[in-house]
Amino acid sequence: MKFSTRSEYGLRALAILAKGYGEGPIPLRQMAKQEGISEHYLEQLFGDLKRAEVLIAVRGASGGYLLARPPQEVTLKEVVTALEGEIAPCDCVRQEAEVCIRGHPCMVQAVWLFLQEGMKQMLQGITLRDMIEGKI
Repeated sequence: MKFSTRSEYGLRALAILAKGYGEGPIPLRQMAKQEGISEHYLEQLFGDLKRAEVLIAVRGASGGYLLARPPQEVTLKEVVTALEGEIAPCDCVRQEAEVCIRGHPCMVQAVWLFLQEGMKQMLQGITLRDMIEGKI
């Protein structure tokens, strides 16, 4: 499964917030410039992350964004899910899919389900703190 730039760029920006955790809000413009990401695109990603309660927006002259919780409490699973939607290597294992498009569960679907569960567990076991400290 290939994750999109939504996850890549979102995680890069969240790494900045995790490194600066406890130092106050960081402006979106600063993060966008530092990472070479379109400010408009980053704003869209941050909207999804705010709705998922990963981020808090602070308004005003010294405003910007903060992590809603300490970096060690934010998992990559919740970030990727907020940005990409359900983690699934194949459409037939998405929650909205009742059965294989072939009309019955197939042997390959069991492989996709196994991989899906493994990806979820792996991402659940990695926090932003782990990521910025290189503990993965």
